[in-house]
Amino acid sequence: MTAIKHALQRDIFTPNDERLLSIVNVCKAGKKKKNCFLCATVTTERPVQVRVVKVKKSDKGDFYKRQMAWELRDLAEVDAKDASKENPEFDLHFEKVYRWVASSTAEKNSFISCIWKLNQRYLRKKVEFVNVSSQLLEESVPSGESQSVAGGDEDALDDYQELNAREEQDIEGMMEVCEYAISNAEAFAEKLSRELQVLDGANIQSIMASEKQVNILMQLLDEALSEVDTIEGKLSSYEEMLQSVKEQMDQISQSNRLIQISNTNNGKLLDEIQFLVNYMDLSKGHIRALQDGDLSSPKGIEACINASEALLQCMNVALRPGHEKLMAVKQQQHLFTELRDTFARRLTNHLNNVFVHQFNHFSHFKMTIPQFYRSSCMSLPGHDQSSTLSQHTAELTLPKHSPLHRDLLRYAKLMEWLKNTQREKYDGLSRTYVDYMTRLYEREIKDFFEVAKIKMAGTTKEGKGNKFATLPRKESALKQETESLHGSSGKLTGSTSSLNKLAVQGSSSRRSQSSSLLDMGNMSASDLDVADRTKFDKIFEQVLSELEPLCLAEQDFISKFFKLQQHPTLAQGEVESDGGVPSRQPPAGEHRHSMSLTEKDMVRLMMNKIFQSIETELNSLIALGDKIDSFHSLYMLVKMSHHVWTAQNVDPASYLSTTLGNVLVTVKRNFDKCISGQIRQMEEVKISKKSKVGILPFVTGFEEFAELAETIFRNAERRGDLDKAYVKLIRAVFMNVEKVANESQKTPRDVVMMENFHHIFSTQSRLKISCLETERREAKHKYTDHLQSYVINSLGQPLEKLNHFFEGVEARVAQGVREEEVSYQLAFNKQELRKVIKEYPGKEVKKGLDNLYKKVDKHLCEEESLLQVVWHSMQDEFIRQYKHFEGLIGRCYPGSGITMEFTIGDMLEYFSSIAQSH
Repeated sequence: MTAIKHALQRDIFTPNDERLLSIVNVCKAGKKKKNCFLCATVTTERPVQVRVVKVKKSDKGDFYKRQMAWELRDLAEVDAKDASKENPEFDLHFEKVYRWVASSTAEKNSFISCIWKLNQRYLRKKVEFVNVSSQLLEESVPSGESQSVAGGDEDALDDYQELNAREEQDIEGMMEVCEYAISNAEAFAEKLSRELQVLDGANIQSIMASEKQVNILMQLLDEALSEVDTIEGKLSSYEEMLQSVKEQMDQISQSNRLIQISNTNNGKLLDEIQFLVNYMDLSKGHIRALQDGDLSSPKGIEACINASEALLQCMNVALRPGHEKLMAVKQQQHLFTELRDTFARRLTNHLNNVFVHQFNHFSHFKMTIPQFYRSSCMSLPGHDQSSTLSQHTAELTLPKHSPLHRDLLRYAKLMEWLKNTQREKYDGLSRTYVDYMTRLYEREIKDFFEVAKIKMAGTTKEGKGNKFATLPRKESALKQETESLHGSSGKLTGSTSSLNKLAVQGSSSRRSQSSSLLDMGNMSASDLDVADRTKFDKIFEQVLSELEPLCLAEQDFISKFFKLQQHPTLAQGEVESDGGVPSRQPPAGEHRHSMSLTEKDMVRLMMNKIFQSIETELNSLIALGDKIDSFHSLYMLVKMSHHVWTAQNVDPASYLSTTLGNVLVTVKRNFDKCISGQIRQMEEVKISKKSKVGILPFVTGFEEFAELAETIFRNAERRGDLDKAYVKLIRAVFMNVEKVANESQKTPRDVVMMENFHHIFSTQSRLKISCLETERREAKHKYTDHLQSYVINSLGQPLEKLNHFFEGVEARVAQGVREEEVSYQLAFNKQELRKVIKEYPGKEVKKGLDNLYKKVDKHLCEEESLLQVVWHSMQDEFIRQYKHFEGLIGRCYPGSGITMEFTIGDMLEYFSSIAQSH
C-alpha cells in the first residue's frame, strides 16, 4: 500500500500541487466489484483546499488516472455503519450518498480518522460522523492533551517533506564523494556523525568568542533605554501642552458645525420664502382687474383673463407641509378667496346681462309670421294678401347667430375659470343660457316650420291653379292660433293641426293628394304633379340644409364657450401647469376620463333642451308632406338619409346626428306605410264587366312609380330600402294581374296576362332595375306562355272540323292502328277526308281568318300594340298546323292525291291582305 501511495503521489497529485494524506482501497457496495482508491488530499498552496479524490486504474495499462473529486466542505455526513463491530462498509454523503466497501476495516478506520482530523483542522467540525467509534475520533482525550494530539496530528500530517531540487543536488554530490555510501551505509553514517561533531565544536567556539560583542551590545541597549525614557518625558510634557490646544480646537469645531447648521437652515428658509413669494404673490394690477376690471372691452377682458389665470395658479399651488400654519399664508389664501368670490359674482352678473341683451336684441328684430300678416294687412288695405304672403315666403331661412357666438366667445376662458373655481355659478350660467336660447330657438324654429308648411300647402294650390286670394280667409284661424302660441308654453299642436287642415282644404279642389299606383296610372304623371313634387323636394331639402349648420354651429359654440370637450384628449400625467408650477390636480387618469364623458353628456343635454322642438316640428312637417302626397316619403327618405349620413361623418354622437336618425325612422316608417298602401289598393281594385281590361291601372302606376323612384334614388345612400319595396310591389302586381285575369269576363284570361306581363317586361327592360332581374325574366316567361296559349286556343275556330278529323286520326294511330291502314277505317276513309277538306276552300279560310283578326282586335288594347305580334304568331302557328296536316295526309293516305284546297303561299297572302285591310 505504501508503494501505491508513493506512486499516486508522484504521478497524480504532485503535478497538481497536492499532498496525499490517506488512502483506502474500495469498491461500490452491491455492484460488480470494481476496485478503486479514495484519497484524502490537501493543496500545498494557501489557502489550503481539502479534497476526496477517486482514483482508478486505467483499463489500457498499469497507470492510474484521476476519475472524480469532491471538496471536503461539500461532505455533509460520514456513516461508518457500525461503531461496535468491524464492518468494511461506509457511506459518504456529498450531493448524493456514495456507498463504499473497503478492502479492510483497518484501512476504512484510518481513512475516516484522517477525514475527522482534516474536519477538525480546516472545516471547524462541519462534517457529521455517524456510527463511528469514539476512540477513533479521540473524543475521550482531555482538552490539554487534545491540543497535543492535534499538534501531533499536525506533525504527523507534516512528517513527510518532499526534497526540493537543491537538496537533491547536495545529496547526489555527497553520495558521489562518498561512493561507498551505497554499499556501506554504516561507514557513511559514521562519517556524517564525525563531521557533525566538528561543526558543533566550531559553533561553540564561535559563541564563546562573541561574548565580548554581546556585552557591548547590552551596553548599547541600556543607553538606548535611557534615551527612550528621556524622550517619553518630553512627549508627556508636550502632550500636556497640546491638551489645552485640543480643547480649544474642539470648541472651534463645535462652533463651525453650529454655523454650518445655521447657514443650511437660513438657505432652506430663504427657499421657502422665495417659493411663497413666487407662487402666492398676486400683483396689484391683477387685483385691480379682478375687482374693477372692464368686462365689456377687449382690453379689459384680456386683463381679467390674465388676472383670473394668475389667481387660479396662486390658489392651486401645492403648499408644502407646515405652510398652511403660517399667518401670512392664511391671510393670502383669505385674500385669494375673496377675490375669487368677488370676480365670480361680477362675471356672472355681467354674462347674465349679456345673455339678456343679446336675446332682447334678436327678439326685437324678429317678427313672427302672424305679426307679419297683421302688419301687412293693416298697412296695405285693399292689397292682395296672397301676394304679400308670397313675398314673405319667398325665402325659407333661419336667422344666423354667429354675431352672438362671436361676442360670447371672448368670455370662453373666463367661463373655463369659472368652471374650475365656482361650479355652482358656472352651472347657473349654463342653465340661464339654455333657458334664453330655448325660447329664442323655439320661436325661430316654429316660425321657420310655419313658413315651410305654408309653402308645402301652397304647392298643391298653385299646382292646380287655385287662386291664392282665398288663402288668408281660410288661414285667419291659423294666424290667431299661432299668435296665441307665441305667448304660451311653446307647444306646436295647434299650428300643426291648423296647417294640416289647411292642406286638406286646399287639396279638396283636386282629387285626393294621397297618391297611389292607381292614381298615377290615371294621371299619367302630369307635369304639374312632377313640378309639385320637385318643389316639395326643394322645400324639404332647404329645411334640412338650414337646420344642419344651425345645430352644428350651436353645438360647436357650446363646446367652446362652456369648455365641454366632445372628445376626451387628456392623458394620465398631463397635469402640470405652465412654467412647471406645482398644482393640485386630480392624479387619477380614470377620473379625468369619466369627467370627459360627463361633459359629453352635458353637451347632449344642453342641445336637447335648446332644440327640443326640432324633432317634433320635423315629424309634423313629415306628416304634412305625407298627407299631401304619400309619394313625398320617397323624396324625404333620400334627403333624410343623405343628411344623416353627412351628420354621422362629421360627428356620430352629435345632437344633429341623433335627432335626424330618430326622424329618419319615422320617414322610413311612412315609406313602408306608403308601399303597404299601394299593395292594399291593388288588392282592392275592381274591373268593369262590360269593357275590355287592357293594361291594368296599377301596372301603369308601377311603371311610373319605378321611373319616379329611379329618378329620386339615383346615387342615394339607402338604395336597399327601395329594392325591398320594388320586390314587394312587383310581387303584388304579379299576384293581382293573375287575380284580375281570373275574374275577367269580357277579355280572355290569356289576353289580360299577355298584355300586362308584356308591359311589365318592357318596363323592367327599359329601366334596367338590377334587383328585379328575376322578376323580369319571369314576366317575359309568363308573357310568352300566355301568348302561345292564346294563339293555340284561337286558331282552333277557323278549321274546326278539319282539326277534329285529324285529332281522330291521331287517336287511332295512338291506339295502335298503322298509319297506312287508317284510310280503311270507316270514319276516316278517303271519302270522309275529301268531304271535310271541301268544306274549307281558300275563300272560306280567308273569311274565317278575317273574323279571327276582328275578334283578336276586339280582345287586345291599343296601348300595348300587340295585335301585329299576335297575328304573326297565329300565322306561324297556322303554317305549322298546315304542315302537320299535310304530313298526316302523306303518311296515312299515301298515293291518294288528296291535298288541301289552299297552299302555304295562299295562307301567307291571306294573312298579309287581312292585316293590310285593317
